[in-house]
This record gives sequence, structure tokens and C-alpha cells, in this order.
Amino acid sequence: MKKAIIRFGIIGIGNMGSSHVRNIEALGNAELTAVCDLNPDAFLRIAPATRQKLKFYTDPDLFLAGEEMDAIIIAVPHYAHPDLAIQAMKHGKHIIVEKPIAVHKAEAKRLLQAAADYPHLKKTAMFNQRAMPIHRKLKELIDRGALGRINRVNWIITDWFRSQCYYDSGDWRASWRGEGGGVLLNQCPHQLDLMQWFFGMPVLVRAAAKLGKFHQIEVEDEVNAYMEYGDGGTANFIASTGEIPGTNRLEIAAENGRLVYEDRKLVFHRTEIAVSKYNRTTNRRFGLPDVWECRIPGGSDNPTPHRDIIANFIEAIQKDEPLIAPLEDGINSLELGNAMLYSGLTGRVVRLPLDSARYAAMLERLAAGSSYQKKPVLAAIGDDAGFANSFRG
Repeated sequence: MKKAIIRFGIIGIGNMGSSHVRNIEALGNAELTAVCDLNPDAFLRIAPATRQKLKFYTDPDLFLAGEEMDAIIIAVPHYAHPDLAIQAMKHGKHIIVEKPIAVHKAEAKRLLQAAADYPHLKKTAMFNQRAMPIHRKLKELIDRGALGRINRVNWIITDWFRSQCYYDSGDWRASWRGEGGGVLLNQCPHQLDLMQWFFGMPVLVRAAAKLGKFHQIEVEDEVNAYMEYGDGGTANFIASTGEIPGTNRLEIAAENGRLVYEDRKLVFHRTEIAVSKYNRTTNRRFGLPDVWECRIPGGSDNPTPHRDIIANFIEAIQKDEPLIAPLEDGINSLELGNAMLYSGLTGRVVRLPLDSARYAAMLERLAAGSSYQKKPVLAAIGDDAGFANSFRG
């Protein structure tokens, strides 16, 4: 029996939207039927042969009401994600929302509350890194207890270098009013999602955020965060868009040894005996138990994670398969990033759950002073006592 074709529309034909055109074309059970962008010149990003098959819109309201689509991919600037997603669901469309699902936790809550009114629709977030075979293998190792209790996590994710030219390519980029943040809102939602997917949510966050350290921008381009978990575990998260060469290294210190994920490789230095047991029972003042180096296969060297998220979404629509990245999960990584930024800007330790109203008020104040110009503002805002004190309880 031939599978039904799921008809897609894409709103926002920028870097990601245009790549999703190609992702849909590569799938046998999907068809792109319509696209929408406020700027009609964006349609030129689509290959001429594909353009001949499409219906074009520059009015989002008309696009979302279109009857030629079953599902919508939302790939527009961040602030517009919740409203467009809600409107699409009102028109009976299944939705894929690019990361992040909103700019701050309060808006994510509003989106998810609305989504609960449409249980018959499938809704996913474009957390494509969950579809990477090596990430799925790491998740499996953690979930089945192969590492034992996790004591410490350290993730350095600084291979996000972006040039000034990149930031200057759109006036919405790297501004409080246009994007709502920098590296935490644009580049790192994937790693923040993986952090909470792998390890759960922390109970405490303390961070330093540097605004315009490497670029002429008003938002953060470097973050150093420290987290504590309810079971006593700790984590460090370091991100930057200003380093060359950058690093992507995840280190997990656990009961059964240390696992390192770097250069798309998983290496587990496994102890012969659990660390806590050895600590309690050894009669040696010095020395260590035997440690074995285990290289863990991570799957395909040529993954297609964006396409895999779309393929999974189609399977969910057609066969009610579980979603790899349910929309509901998107609030966790957003809250984590919001907490880091709130701590970094105010100098406060943040205990989760984050006060979403307080964070929204802070962001509103920043957006009100946003110039949309590529220049740093209050590069050391976390040290500004007046600013920090205005947000103390």
C-alpha cells in the first residue's frame, strides 16, 4: 500500500528554511507545496525546478490558512515562533518549530498551553541533535546506567565561531529586540537541549555572561555557567562564538569512570571497580584501580539529523510513532538558557524553576533599550550594581 504524502509548507526562507526545502525533497513521503516569506527575494534561494511546483505567500495569515498543506515548518526569527505556531494549529496544521521554541520561558508556557488544546495534532521542535546516532548512543549509555551515578559534567562548546559579517547580515540578529539573546538563544539551544535530555534539569545555576566581548553586538557572545543537581552532581557549561579553533568536548565523570565525547568519538575510561566502592574499601594510600579504555561506536559518519527529525514527524502523523523531540521538551532547554543569562546579567544565583515573569520583565527592559545597531551595550552589565539591584527580590 502506498504511503500517504504529507504536504508541507515552510514559513521563513532563510538559511534554515531553505535547507528544509532540500530535506523535504529528499523524503519519499513528503511534498513541499507552499512557502512564505515577507521578502519575496527570499524565494530565489529555492532551486528554479522546485519553485515551479510551489505556491508563494508573503502574507503569513493567508499562508497559514492555506488548504494545500498538512504541516508547517516555522523557521522565522525567534520572537515570532509562538504566535505563528498557535495560528498554524488553529488552522489544523501539524507543526515543526525551529529552535528555540520561544525567546523566554513565559512565552514557551503560553505556546504549550495553547498546544494542549490540539491533542490530535503532532508538534515537534527542531532539536536535530537528538537524531545524531552518537548522541542517541550516549543517551542510551546514561539511561541504562552504564556510567553509574554521574558526579560531574563539563561541556566546552566553543566551535560556534561567527564573524562580524554574520551578525551584520540581518538587523534582527544579536539584538535584544530582534533575537532576545546571543549564543544561548541562537547557537546553543541544541547543546542546552542535550544537557537536559542527558542529565535532567539542575536546581541551581550561576553564570557569567559577556556582552559584545568579541563582536560589535549588544548580546552575549561568551557564557560560563556552573550548575548543581538535586542528587549532588555538578556541571559546567562554556560557550562562545569568538574562538578559533573552537572546542566541542563533553566530559562526564561518573561512578564507573570517565566518558569523553570529542571529535564525534565516544571514549569511556572504565574503572575496574566503581569509584565510590574503591574509595571505601581499598587499603592503598595511593594508586588507582585498573582503568580500561573503551572506544564506543557512534553510528553513521554522514548523519542527516534535520531530515531525520522531519521523517520522524511524518511517521508520527501517519503511524502515531513517538516523536524524537516533542515540542513540550523545548521549554526545558529554554529555561536553562534563560537561567544562565539571568544569572549572568544580574549577578544572582538562580534557583530553578526560573521565575518566568521576572525574566520576561528583564528581557522587556533590555529590548526597550535595544538599538538594533551592531555595538556592545553595557559589556559588563553583570557588574552594574544598579541594574542587578533592580531585579533583586
